[in-house]
Amino acid sequence: MRRLPAEWEPQTGVLLTWPHAATDWAAQLPITEALYAQLAALICRDEHVLIVCRDDAHREQVCQLVLSAGAAPAQFRCAIAPSNDTWARDHGPISVLTGAAAPLLLDFGFNGWGGKFSADLDNQITGRLVAAGAFGDCQHETSALILEGGALETDGLGTLLAVRRTVLDSLRNPGWTQAAVEQELTARLGLRHFLWLEHGAISGDDTDGHIDTLARFCDPHTICYARCDDPEDADFAELAALEQELRELRDPAGQPYRLVALPCPTPILDEEGARLPAGYANFLITNHAVLLPIYGDPVADAVAQTTLAGLFPGREIRLLDCRPLIQQGGSLHCVTMQLAAAR
Repeated sequence: MRRLPAEWEPQTGVLLTWPHAATDWAAQLPITEALYAQLAALICRDEHVLIVCRDDAHREQVCQLVLSAGAAPAQFRCAIAPSNDTWARDHGPISVLTGAAAPLLLDFGFNGWGGKFSADLDNQITGRLVAAGAFGDCQHETSALILEGGALETDGLGTLLAVRRTVLDSLRNPGWTQAAVEQELTARLGLRHFLWLEHGAISGDDTDGHIDTLARFCDPHTICYARCDDPEDADFAELAALEQELRELRDPAGQPYRLVALPCPTPILDEEGARLPAGYANFLITNHAVLLPIYGDPVADAVAQTTLAGLFPGREIRLLDCRPLIQQGGSLHCVTMQLAAAR
């Protein structure tokens, strides 16, 4: 029987797709690469990192950057695959446990969030890595469904938490009904309990409301979520509606979830004055830590750190300033994809 594991379950590693001069990161490449090197080194303290590079020359450069950031050479590997961009959460494989010795890697389609951006190369990354043996003995399976990893949140026990429009979208999956999508997710990922949300998109988000920017399972009974306390804030109404929806959700036993609010950082604007999608729900769980994006707001950053420390006892909270990442519309969780360990 298939099962989509929760992020807090054992991992063998994390996938990163490195930025390069042919991506939208070109104008801020040095600062972005420095952040990626810090991120890789933080993950390498716990587990392996698999880094996607565009070619041999890029691989040599990336390896030096990661080593310079303090990562142990045995803790990371670089593989080659051409890429449009770097959002590994959405173009990377989704690990499924089947009882076999190695996880099954599900390769769903990726079309740049409904055709907003070019994604033809990114959509081939998982298949290229499998063909090159980058995932070892893991089996590989494809699906016709367009599905981004950032749209999925699970308790590891068969429950899916997702914003409906990020999956049931005519630009992503034309002709797919909700029943057909649920049937596919049950067959491929072992999901059985579906919690579909309607609200919560935050300013500057290109994904139409990926759940990993809004609400995350911390254990099977607890959901942390983004809450805005300023009625004058542009995101206040959507996040208040999200909070109300979360209060109405019930687990498979019919019980409400324990809800824990995360603050919103002080709004960050780009050079043209548009708001960027900064948020603390975009954290990454590794085997021994929670990597938390911070945004130069001392009060909100500290509250988020304390809150997550209480939600993940026994895991170290590691901070990473992700202001460079949100310049392109995503944050820490968006650029990573965990690879589950077989159990």
